[in-house]
Amino acid sequence: MTPPPTLSIGELARRTGLSVSAIRFYEARGLVSALRSCGNQRRFLRSDIRRLSFALIAQRLGLTLSEIEAELSSLPRGQAPTREDWRAMSVRLRGALETRIAMLERTRDLLDGCIGCGCLSLDRCALYNPGDRAARAGAGPRFLLGDRASDFEEA
Repeated sequence: MTPPPTLSIGELARRTGLSVSAIRFYEARGLVSALRSCGNQRRFLRSDIRRLSFALIAQRLGLTLSEIEAELSSLPRGQAPTREDWRAMSVRLRGALETRIAMLERTRDLLDGCIGCGCLSLDRCALYNPGDRAARAGAGPRFLLGDRASDFEEA
């Protein structure tokens, strides 16, 4: 049986749009594994194109490196993932992506309101938080996390 065709690290970089150093970083993290030629050059399987392409897109979607590693660990090594592999990953990621989309929409809507609202009054500002009342709900940007200023009005 003939061995599967492999790609040099430069070829893999051209195919994925990643830099050679990024591919080495992902290799060090175990997202891909290089074979070694008789001249000790790195050689990658064609299936690594999909693994690295997923990592690139996942990062742009806001997934952390740990989340990317966890998802890639569920895929088979040394062969292209099946449609079922991708579907299972999609199901696992859907909730996290929907949460991120909702946060982005809230941020956009609040920014749109602030930039063009013209209220010129902190008394009517949806983001105004006098006395840091929103801190009662916990740490972080409470209004971007879904809390409303009216939830913290004094009785």
